[in-house]
Amino acid sequence: MARAKADVLDNGGIAELLAIDGDGAKPPLQKAFRRASRRAFLWPTEAAQLLRERRSLTELPGVGPYLEKIIRRWIEDPPSVPTPPAIRRGFLTTTQAQKALAKKPAWLRDLQGHLQMHSGWSDGTASGKEMAETGEKRGYEYIAITDHAKGLKIAGGINEKQLSEQGVEISVVNDGMKRAGKRIRVLRSIELNLSPRGESDMEPRALEKLDVGLGCFHSSLRKKEDQTARYLAALRNPSIRILGHPRGRTYNFRLGLTAEWPRVFDLAAKLDKAVEIDCYPDPQDLNMKLVRVAKKSGCRISLGTDSHGPSQLRFIELGLASAMLAGVPRERIANFMGREELLEWASSVRGTAKFE
Repeated sequence: MARAKADVLDNGGIAELLAIDGDGAKPPLQKAFRRASRRAFLWPTEAAQLLRERRSLTELPGVGPYLEKIIRRWIEDPPSVPTPPAIRRGFLTTTQAQKALAKKPAWLRDLQGHLQMHSGWSDGTASGKEMAETGEKRGYEYIAITDHAKGLKIAGGINEKQLSEQGVEISVVNDGMKRAGKRIRVLRSIELNLSPRGESDMEPRALEKLDVGLGCFHSSLRKKEDQTARYLAALRNPSIRILGHPRGRTYNFRLGLTAEWPRVFDLAAKLDKAVEIDCYPDPQDLNMKLVRVAKKSGCRISLGTDSHGPSQLRFIELGLASAMLAGVPRERIANFMGREELLEWASSVRGTAKFE
C-alpha cells in the first residue's frame, strides 16, 4: 500500500526510499544505502530544508556525493513512498520528535533522569563520571548506570565482584558531585541478561545493594511463536524493576518478539513495574503503537537511551516524544520522578513478586 505523493519528502520517507534501494543494490553500494537509511533518523535537520538553504546534503551523516544526487532528485520530484514493511515500521525521526516536543517544551525541561546507559565497565566508551557530567549538563537529578551483566560476554558483561567494585567507584563519583555542589547522582543499576525463562544471570545477593534493576532479553529474539510466557516470567522475577527493550527489535534487521501485550502490560501494572522505551534510534522499543497499549493498561513507562557514550544521551528525545504522542500521563513515566521518589518506588516493589 502506497501513500499519496507528497509535496515535501521528509527524512522518514527518505529513510524508507534508501532502504528500498539498498535491498536491490549490490555491495558495497548496498551497505551505503542501508547505513544512510539508519542514519536518516538522526539527521538534525530535514534534508529538504538544507536544499532550501542551498546547503549540501553531504552535511548529513551517511550521505556522500553519490547519495546526495539521488536524495536531491527525490526531494525535487517526490515519489510516492510505500508503507514500510513491519521491520522498518513505527520509527520516529529526530526532526519529528523535536517538532512534537517543541509543542510541549515542559516535557523535556522537567525530565529528572535517565534510566539506561553503559559505561566503560562493560561496552561503553566513557566513565560513569563522564556520563554523570553530561547528565548534569542536561539538567538531570540522576542517571542509572546499567552495564551488562556477566551472561552477555560479547558486550563485556561484568560479574558480581566487578559490580561491587563499580559500586565503590560510583560512591566516589557521587561524593565528588556533592562536594562540587552538583545535584546529579549516579544510581547503581545493571542490565541483567534474562534467559528465555525470565531468569537473571547474576546471584540475587549481589543485586541487593542496587538502586534499581533492569532486565532484558538478548537471546532467542527471532522466534515467531507467541512469547507471552517469557515476559510474564521476567516481570515476576523479584530482581527486575524495569523490563528493558521488550521486543528486541532492530531497524531493518530484526522484527523482534511478539506476545499478548495487554496481558504483559496488565501484569506490569499489577506488580507496579515499568516497561521501557529504549530510545536508541535503531530499536525505539517499545514503539508508539505498543506504548499506547501499555498506556491503556496503566503500567509505568521508563525511558533509557541504551547510550554507550555521552553524546548519545540526546536520543532520549525519541522515546520521550513517543510517550507524549501516545498520550502517556507524565505521572506514569518513571523519569519524571525526583530521585527520592524513584528510589522509594524501586524499593517498594523489591521482593514483592515471587518468581514462578
